Order: sequence, then C-alpha cells, then structure tokens
Amino acid sequence: MRIKGKNSEQLHSNNKHKNGYDFNELCEAYPDLKEFVFVNKYGTETIDFANPKAVKAINTALLFKFYTISFWDFPDDNLCPPIPGRVDYIHYLADVLKSSKIKEPISILDIGTGANCIYPLLGNAEYNWKFVGTDIDKKSLDRAQIILKKNKLTEAIQLKHQKDSANIFNGILNATDKFSASMCNPPFYRSQQDAMEANARKLEGLGNNNMSTSRNFSGKQQELWYKGGEKAFIHTYLYESSMFKTQCFWYSTLVSKKENAESMLSSLKKLGATEIKTIPMHQGNKATRIVAWTFLSKEEQKEWNSTL
Repeated sequence: MRIKGKNSEQLHSNNKHKNGYDFNELCEAYPDLKEFVFVNKYGTETIDFANPKAVKAINTALLFKFYTISFWDFPDDNLCPPIPGRVDYIHYLADVLKSSKIKEPISILDIGTGANCIYPLLGNAEYNWKFVGTDIDKKSLDRAQIILKKNKLTEAIQLKHQKDSANIFNGILNATDKFSASMCNPPFYRSQQDAMEANARKLEGLGNNNMSTSRNFSGKQQELWYKGGEKAFIHTYLYESSMFKTQCFWYSTLVSKKENAESMLSSLKKLGATEIKTIPMHQGNKATRIVAWTFLSKEEQKEWNSTL
C-alpha cells in the first residue's frame, strides 16, 4: 500500500516520490527501516518524523530503492537530507538547463556537498550528470569520498576542499573551468540559537513536545548556520559568482526566505546578470524557491553550446 509522505505534496512532475511512499518496498530495499515503521491512529503505516534515526533510515531506503545506491552512511551529527525535496532541486535545475539547450555532457558544481554528498548522488542517478562537490569541512569530504568509492562513483563525482571558509568560488574555480551550472543549499540560520529555536518549533509541529536539542534531521555548524544567516551567505555567493562570469552557464541556489530572494534581484542586476529565474518549490506545507542567474550574453550562450 502506498502512503502519502510528508514531502509528497506538490513535488516536481518527474519526482519519483510525488505519489508518496510504499513502506513494504522500502523495507524490502532497506530492512533496517522496519523497526521504525508503525501504524498510526488513522490506520496507516508511517514513521516518527521527529526521530532522527527514523528519518535517516527512510531516506537511506529511498536511495537504495530508487537511485542505484548500495551504501550511504555518515556520522549521525551530519545533516540528513530529505530525498524528495533534494531531488526536486535536481529536476528543476534540469528544466533550466533544458530551456537553455545546454548540451551533454552536463557538469555541475555543488557548493557545500557535505558528508552525505546528496546532490551529486541524485543528479548522477537521475541524469548521468558529472559533479565536482566542494566543502569547507575536510572530514565531511572524507566521509563523502567513502560513499563514492563504495558506489563506484569516483570518476563521475569528484570532491574539492575549500580551504578558506570566507570564500565560496575563490580557490575553487579557475580561468579554464566550465560548468553547466552551480547549485547550493545554503545555511539558513544566523546562529546555533536560531537553529535550535527553529528545531523546537518544527518538533512541536510534528507532535513532539519534548524540547530536545537534537534535530530530527541533525546537522553540523557549517551545514546549518552562517554569520549573518542565509542572506549574508547568498550575497557572498552571488558576488563571487560575478567574479567568474564565464565559468558557469547558470549559477543557482536554494533560498528559503522570500525577502532574501527579492533582495537578490537588484544585486544581481547591478552585478551584470543577463537573465534571472525564480522557481517556486513546495513540499507539503513548506514553500521555498530556487534562484538561478547567468552572466552570459545571448551570443556567449550560443558559443558555449557550440564549443561543447
């Protein structure tokens, strides 16, 4: 029996999870999930989405069942990404690339790939994209490398350490690099306190009144908060993108707050962006968006495709 999941509402039309979860097939793909599945008061199978171990188990099961992944493990204090929402970004980015008629092979730069390496895993599985994933945390990259080796993906997905936490593209991109797009899931919070308060509100919404400091999806400092919050990170991201105008056809990022997306538009125009797209995304009650921009002129876009 297929059960609607918390993220199954309003997903991209290509999203494999738009019709919810079949817990029988997920438990078959990943038997460790079984211990977390129960029948709720409405008579339907589900898991406790306030339990970080249960959340990690169901997302592992989704990877095993639908994305040809056979190993996905990382420390419990690292961020555990919700697969339906993450793969939505991949599908919407694919739409952007298709609209620009960007030819294969597609190469993507993933900023802040993390220990779970989720965007490269999903993008390669769904579209056979090549990736370079960056992160400021060397330990996270080491864990991600283990995942890549176990799944025989080290040729398709490469990792690069950003040694300077004050920079995003500086130290990563050079004059000869060419990526079809960059993508990023930026830190949302200004501080640990902000992250903890948001988590308390989320757990209460999930019916858990135990104000525990543990997050239902975990997460380390560099994954969750940044001095100045999401707005500060994003404006550093877009400013540095203007220093490498021809290295990526499209630059893109998730933006959780509508006002932050709006503030980007005037800044990008001042920096010389030739085209800006704002793409709404919805998972259940959560609304977010992707902002994508390019600095290439129409002529440069034609030249890009002709040289690939």
